[in-house]
Amino acid sequence: MTTQEFNVPSIHCQHCVHTIEMELSDLEGVEKVKADLDSKKVQVEFHEPATVEKITDTLKEINYPPEE
Repeated sequence: MTTQEFNVPSIHCQHCVHTIEMELSDLEGVEKVKADLDSKKVQVEFHEPATVEKITDTLKEINYPPEE
């Protein structure tokens, strides 16, 4: 199991948090997602077949691109 934290500056409200958590949870291999409005961070616990690249790509697709 891998845990990765992403900085997502475009988190502005609880709707953003809900959307991110819902979309990332749908990825195969993602076990846990916790998005935080105050810190604008998203913590993801995952294993194969999920990867950092797939998670990053999904965040970009839903208009919440992480900082590089």
